[in-house]
Amino acid sequence: MPESWSFAGLLPPAAVGGARTSELAVREDAQEAECGELRALVLRAKTGDSDAFGTLYDRYLDLVYRYIYFRVGSHPLAEDLTSETFLRALRRIGDFTWQGRDFGAWLVTIARNLVADHFKSGRYRLEVSTAEVLDVPLEGAHIPENAVVTAIINDRVLRAVRDLNPEQQECVVLRFLHGLSLAETALIMGKKSGAIKALQFRAIRSLARALKPDLA
Repeated sequence: MPESWSFAGLLPPAAVGGARTSELAVREDAQEAECGELRALVLRAKTGDSDAFGTLYDRYLDLVYRYIYFRVGSHPLAEDLTSETFLRALRRIGDFTWQGRDFGAWLVTIARNLVADHFKSGRYRLEVSTAEVLDVPLEGAHIPENAVVTAIINDRVLRAVRDLNPEQQECVVLRFLHGLSLAETALIMGKKSGAIKALQFRAIRSLARALKPDLA
């Protein structure tokens, strides 16, 4: 490195690179610490620690409830199925293993099966009120810079989502309304990540065609 750096107020290239590396290391350390904290909570819950399971409940309640509500369109029913999801999770937590699966994705898998069983009973049809879903926020670190996804909370887009086939609809809900990763979505839907990528691509392409006048 030259003895002097002529651009006042700017870090020399090496320093900039060092700063970025440091920021990345800090983020990775934070993620590792969070993962370690979650593992410790799950381990305690697996040994019967009710406080630990209560903490997991508080952490994932919103994720599970919003997933179920989007599928069933009824607050009372969503509340019932959410409660049943956590009851099943409590009974089965001894069987939970990491294997690359986030605990939240495991809970959503249980919720998904409950919703599927509910509709197989033939007593209900999937009827979601668009107006009631508009308060569901778009969040998550995996949202692509795409006009369709940016507009997901728009009433018109939600209607278009419901015109997709069931697999495409669920893929969009998990990836973009709930911000789950490709791997988590693949685990929940019982598919490989490559299949989820293809499913997501077809869903977004269908939405783009349906919403072309709105996005012009």
